Amino acid sequence: MYLRSELKTARPDSGAAAGYRVARGQIVARVLVQVLLLGALMAGLGWLVTHSLIHVWPFSAEDSVDRVLAAHRDSAVDDVTSALSTVADTTCTILLAVAAIIVTWRVSGHWRAPAFIALALAIEVGIFLVTTLLVHRTRPGVVELDQSPPTSSFPSGHTAAAVVLYGAVAWLIARGTGRRQAWLLLLVPAAVAFARLYRGMHHPSDVVAGFLLGACCLVIAARAVLGGRR
Repeated sequence: MYLRSELKTARPDSGAAAGYRVARGQIVARVLVQVLLLGALMAGLGWLVTHSLIHVWPFSAEDSVDRVLAAHRDSAVDDVTSALSTVADTTCTILLAVAAIIVTWRVSGHWRAPAFIALALAIEVGIFLVTTLLVHRTRPGVVELDQSPPTSSFPSGHTAAAVVLYGAVAWLIARGTGRRQAWLLLLVPAAVAFARLYRGMHHPSDVVAGFLLGACCLVIAARAVLGGRR
């Protein structure tokens, strides 16, 4: 009788655990599908920009934007854009991400907030690296103020990383406090995008693609980790 009662009480727990595992598996599968689709989208956009649309406006006029910015460079703006470019480089992004993960863990007391940041950044890095391997786009034909990384010009990794990092923090603040002013943090990736253009490191469509990549990574991570809530 004792054993039977134990089995009866254990069954609901076992069923709940099994249901949790199934739900978790479905979430992982959905994230993988979304990541593959986003990767295919970025690679497809890169192919269009470098092949089919290369002579179509506004893509045909992109080099003129870089030339105009290069022709109006100023030492003071050089310093500011150098700082903005550094803020979104790999080393600084990793340090800021670790700090954001620690702070959100301490403030929220839950794993979801830091996991949201970590997952969004992991997706962004993975898709960025794959896209740069598949899409071979040269840097703009102007003097570069930064050392050119070995990756393709498309998309802008600095812009995408800034969108993910500052967008995730803004998302969590707005979601947790209801303060819409948190979205002003997106001015940082906008400034980073301008800095990358000004310093001759990217074409305009590269930074636009960076914004698209970062935003999509945020949505995928939010739906997976934050329970699909707005």
